[in-house]
Amino acid sequence: MSLAPRAVLVHRTTEYEELTARHGTHGQAAFFLSSRGRDIEEVAERHRRTRRALAEVTAAVPLTWRQTRLERADLDRFLFAPEDVVVVVGQDGLVANVAKYLTGQPVVGIDTDPGRNPGVLVRHRPQDAASLLRSVLAAGAGTDELTMVEAVADDTQRLLALNEIYLGAAGHQTARYRLGLDDDGGVVEAQASSGVLVGTGTGATGWLRSVWQERGGAGSEGRLRLPGPTEDRLAWFVREAWPSPATGTSLVAGELAAGGRLTLTVESERLIAFGDGIESDALELTWGQRVRVGVCGERLRLAG
Repeated sequence: MSLAPRAVLVHRTTEYEELTARHGTHGQAAFFLSSRGRDIEEVAERHRRTRRALAEVTAAVPLTWRQTRLERADLDRFLFAPEDVVVVVGQDGLVANVAKYLTGQPVVGIDTDPGRNPGVLVRHRPQDAASLLRSVLAAGAGTDELTMVEAVADDTQRLLALNEIYLGAAGHQTARYRLGLDDDGGVVEAQASSGVLVGTGTGATGWLRSVWQERGGAGSEGRLRLPGPTEDRLAWFVREAWPSPATGTSLVAGELAAGGRLTLTVESERLIAFGDGIESDALELTWGQRVRVGVCGERLRLAG
């Protein structure tokens, strides 16, 4: 007998909850903010909207389904099951946070603060949850298959991300490495830079786009077109490459097709690779290690 679907409601601690946890009481938190010219009511109202949205979505889960709540801080300790339907209640970034832990489970993004969130990944309102949950498991349900990026180190460490993967130094030090492309005839360039960014079409709405725009966007680098969210294609940029007698700047931007890989060989004592801005969950890389970055075989199934 197959198990009933389980709705996994993913949320995060609100700013108000963080403030009251830090200062002990609502009054102390309010005093702290007022001493800095801020009103706690703004933060408290966002908290109330989030809690109302979470309550509305919880009530919308079909009675025959199982359900559980999952806080963002516990994602790396939670075991997702094949029959899960993941309902992200919060911001766009929360969808990216959960994506790396999934293996094809459908995701519904619920925007708790329309107008404040861009709504790229949390596309729906709390009142839509009931109809979405009824339809998301149906054959041919309207989900977008969003491309993800992966980094695989030569010691089998593996990292997935929905937006982008950054490879570089953990702080503000210079990252030293050798960079090459699988389809570039074996050409490898020694570089010293602020790191390498490899991103998807979903990431092209954030950090990746800001780097692209700094390079002139469709102007000076018109040949480099940012990918769409469902394209099997990535874009990559080297940040602030430094020219010297020992390091070059000829490989600083490009595209990666589905089978292409960007290879980075570490020439620093310690570099890291992390995805979607989560530095606490990073690959640790040391002298001589090699890491390859490219399109991931897994996709994020996001309700359209």
